[in-house]
Amino acid sequence: MITAYYAACFVAALLFTMLYMYIWHKHFNVHITLVFVLVPINNLGQLLMADSKTIDEAQLAQKMLYIGGSYLPLVILLAVVSLCRIDLKRWVRLLLYSITTALFLCSLSIGEYTFFYKSFEFKRENDTGLIYNKVYGPAHTLFRIMIILYFLIGIFVIIYSLVRKNQVSRKMLFMLMLPEAISMIAFFGGRKMIQNIELVPLAYDIALVIYLIVIYRISLYDVDDNAIDSLIEQGDTGFISVDFKFNYLGSNEAAKNIFPELKKLTVDKPIGRSVFMKSHLQRWLTNFKNDETKYKTYFVKEDNTYLIVISYLFDGRRKNGYQLVITDDTQNQQYIRLINSFNTQLQAEVREKTAGIVEMHNKLILSMAAMVESRDNSTGGHIRRTSEGVRILLDELKKDSPFPLNEKFCADMIKAAPMHDLGKIAVDDAILRKPGKFEPWEYEKMKSHAAEGAKIVHSILEGTDDKEFSRVAENVAHYHHERWDGSGYPEGLKGEQIPLEARIMAIADVYDALVSKRVYKEKMSFEKANAIIMEGMGSQFDKRLEACYVNARPVLEQYYSTVDAQ
Repeated sequence: MITAYYAACFVAALLFTMLYMYIWHKHFNVHITLVFVLVPINNLGQLLMADSKTIDEAQLAQKMLYIGGSYLPLVILLAVVSLCRIDLKRWVRLLLYSITTALFLCSLSIGEYTFFYKSFEFKRENDTGLIYNKVYGPAHTLFRIMIILYFLIGIFVIIYSLVRKNQVSRKMLFMLMLPEAISMIAFFGGRKMIQNIELVPLAYDIALVIYLIVIYRISLYDVDDNAIDSLIEQGDTGFISVDFKFNYLGSNEAAKNIFPELKKLTVDKPIGRSVFMKSHLQRWLTNFKNDETKYKTYFVKEDNTYLIVISYLFDGRRKNGYQLVITDDTQNQQYIRLINSFNTQLQAEVREKTAGIVEMHNKLILSMAAMVESRDNSTGGHIRRTSEGVRILLDELKKDSPFPLNEKFCADMIKAAPMHDLGKIAVDDAILRKPGKFEPWEYEKMKSHAAEGAKIVHSILEGTDDKEFSRVAENVAHYHHERWDGSGYPEGLKGEQIPLEARIMAIADVYDALVSKRVYKEKMSFEKANAIIMEGMGSQFDKRLEACYVNARPVLEQYYSTVDAQ
């Protein structure tokens, strides 16, 4: 009868293990797998013990029992730690396995030495089965302490996870606690509850049932594994594995459908043997090896665009090679192209509208300048001519310049030149249109146009995105009457205190005044105007601009010969 009980427990353990093997998945916890291996061994040991005829058979069965008795508490503990998502250091696991193994090896001394069992006797009775008479040694005391510690640590881990780890299922934690408690009760109290019958095999069978439920629940909670399985099942995500020497390790069907050349590769052989794989796969891997930021690339095949993502292939925590994940990115790329096309069209429209606004803005400024010019009957065409004079000077200055010029500055200067006299709009007509020499107070009023011009330009351009142009235009209006020696107006700036754009404007402005007709004078000859300009170099004008002016003089004279400088 007792033998039948142990046989039933053993058969049940085998059936549960076979069921586990049937539903086994490579992502199952290794320690739970060990539980399903060790429980049948333990129950077989109990069955052999119950069927023993001699003391040698009983001792052998007892040693088999200690395989499960030693390692089952440990693997159950490690399964609990893993399922509670606690990262146990490798050296800690190694230490626990070493201690357990040492005590198991001590159990193999039963019948030979006395440090595990001091003595071991048994007799068989027809009705009650085996009667044991065991006297434990010091090593067995350590064994019992180890079992109790593993149990207490497991209970502590479960309680800790209940309190602190909200990402672990509460249902699973309670289910993990059940086999722990049942096993300990059976191990320490089972024989007292039912004379001469071990309840441990039955407790372990119950534990297996609970673990079958646990692994089913785990498969639902393991998001990473579920995501990977879903990708593989869908069949449209390709995976290729390659070691660090670029030897082919394998690929799934989806990858082979995308790259038929994979079917011709031999496992553990270099991918470079295939010309196509060498020019594509090996090139992508080499780029990633040299620069890990190049982990993405695209492969176009017919009408499809595939995204290739390269990462390391891990075996646990150790890198063993490279993994390529291939997904069909066609729709996403089409969407991106559509967005880019729309953005390009939108940018073109914005540029067109912006150009229109800028053109309108420039025309408004020129109109204001022309309006000011129309009030001054002595400066007809002045803004047009000075603007061209500035352009001619800049063309020469760019050829061999002592100043750090760029194209933006030159373009801004030419555009700002017409604004240099905007301040005259604030000067009274009687003064502005006076044909003769100014009285001192009238001259002071006329000089105010420089500062007023700066204010007007600032107001017009305030808020514009082009801050550099605003600065250049304001400086041109404000300081084009300053002199290098400091005797100019309105601020009396000296030398390099005067902005470069104002120094260039000053030469173009004075030159136009000299070679153009005024109500109070006739236009000068080019030779006389040149003499005055050259005399002013170093006093009125920046001496470093002399070479630029000298080189530009023929072009200036040619230009003024073709315009009606009234």
